[in-house]
Amino acid sequence: MRAVSSPHPALPPVGTTPVVDVAVTVHGVERRLRLKLESHNPQGSLKDRIAVFLIEDVADRIDKDIGIIESTSGNLGVAMAAECQERGIPFNAVVDPRTSSFFVDRIRELGARVTVVDEPDSSGGYLLNRIRHVREQLRTRPGLVWTNQYRSEANPRAHFATTAPELRRQVPGPATLLVPVSTGGTLAGLARYVAETDVPWTLVGVDVHGSAALGGAPPGRRLLSGIGASCPSYFLPADRAQAQYVDVGDAIAACLWLSEHAGIGVGGSSGATVAAALRLFGEDPDTHELVCLCPDGADRYLSTVYHPGWRAAHGITAARIGGVTAPGGADPAEAWG
Repeated sequence: MRAVSSPHPALPPVGTTPVVDVAVTVHGVERRLRLKLESHNPQGSLKDRIAVFLIEDVADRIDKDIGIIESTSGNLGVAMAAECQERGIPFNAVVDPRTSSFFVDRIRELGARVTVVDEPDSSGGYLLNRIRHVREQLRTRPGLVWTNQYRSEANPRAHFATTAPELRRQVPGPATLLVPVSTGGTLAGLARYVAETDVPWTLVGVDVHGSAALGGAPPGRRLLSGIGASCPSYFLPADRAQAQYVDVGDAIAACLWLSEHAGIGVGGSSGATVAAALRLFGEDPDTHELVCLCPDGADRYLSTVYHPGWRAAHGITAARIGGVTAPGGADPAEAWG
């Protein structure tokens, strides 16, 4: 399976991202975290994989004078803006106030239009109102096409066709994979791959408290972008047995700890996945290796997750993931400054 290439050769190919191992000791037992770093994609995130698939799925309906629209928390907006710029297609990104200036600026630099929906919806988030705005635009601008990452089968198909085969080559034996959830497309694509092949994987969905993405939990206030949703995932069953929920403080503590003691910068959704893995290590002394899918890097969260002022403004103080040390001997909480 080769890396996914855009029909426009000026864009670099997507995929072939590395798996990097981090040795940790949890309650005195040596373990191994295996991190699939999607920040190595051309536009810096896992969403690079689905941008091409989403656009190709509606290619025969696109009016190049009007273009396409998509609701995004940031990464997909950047990936789609780059792809649309290369194809000469107008792109309209619908974001909200949690979308950092990094994403807004980058999407605009790539020639796309950005609309910020700043009214919270009934769940306390913005997703439902972002989607409402998209639907209003479709009614008032005939010819505009919505790629709809929340329901398009192109979303999980991208991961079935690219992410899963890559991971199988990199992690050929039995493995437990922790996958952060927003739309649920990544987890659904991997689950389909497990169902249709003999790959010996156990999949665990990772979400944050306040998210309804995995079902079974009422929506609430969320701070981290790129993980969680105000409504259940269209792609996943509502009662997934393999699910881990993480507090925002634990997710951020894991981000800071990885950066400080392993030299690896990841985003908040990746931090949530790492925090869940460390918790699972602590609960089971016989688990010696876990694989974490890390959707993006630290570069796009310097003004939020990695900024002491932002953390203080949101009341995020110390969070401790107990019993964990890295090769340098540091507990995750010691990354806080």
